[in-house]
Amino acid sequence: MNIIEVTHVSMKFKHHLLFDNLSFSCKKGQIIGIVGENGSGKSVLFKLIAGFLKPAKGQITVKQTEITKTNTFPENLGVLIEEPSFLAELTGFENLKLLSSIKNKLSDTEIHSTMKSVNLFSEKDKKVQAYSLGMKKKLGIAQAIMEYQDVILLDEPMNGLDEKSIIKIRQLLRKMAEEGTTILLASHNKEDIHELCNRVYRIEQKELIEIPIHS
Repeated sequence: MNIIEVTHVSMKFKHHLLFDNLSFSCKKGQIIGIVGENGSGKSVLFKLIAGFLKPAKGQITVKQTEITKTNTFPENLGVLIEEPSFLAELTGFENLKLLSSIKNKLSDTEIHSTMKSVNLFSEKDKKVQAYSLGMKKKLGIAQAIMEYQDVILLDEPMNGLDEKSIIKIRQLLRKMAEEGTTILLASHNKEDIHELCNRVYRIEQKELIEIPIHS
């Protein structure tokens, strides 16, 4: 069964035809790489799948719910798109606690565990205004994964991270996929694509073209 299905999607963005009859799908537990030049539409594609944007034509289904028809956001979907935004005067932990209070699914211990998994636990009580770019990115990954989501969309998640954190988060993503999480990963880093992805698509000529992983 396909977890995500994008079918004949066309999208105009700022009077520019970004996608034309674009289609692809992915199954449970896969890590799918999305590559392409800057401005090719990787972030826009993720926003379409997350329900933040609506296509001009076509349909998008996540876990058998047609997002374009129901006009709702997919359930159990975590998202990191572009640079994450948090409340600067709160600590990293307080930001995650505030976000988790919307669904009230997580204990403090579970939030701490998530921060450990992205190598951020030692900075949990530091205010976000004192965070580096890499620390903010790790906090963004934490908020995307902390509620045990079925589908995760990660847009350039490794940017600004130190090597130790990159290794830890790659291990984390592999483990999540093995446990059944479906992950879409947009990255300019060839190592991320080669080491993590089951399949890779390049945005090319307004479509998604599957390419060899080592291309």
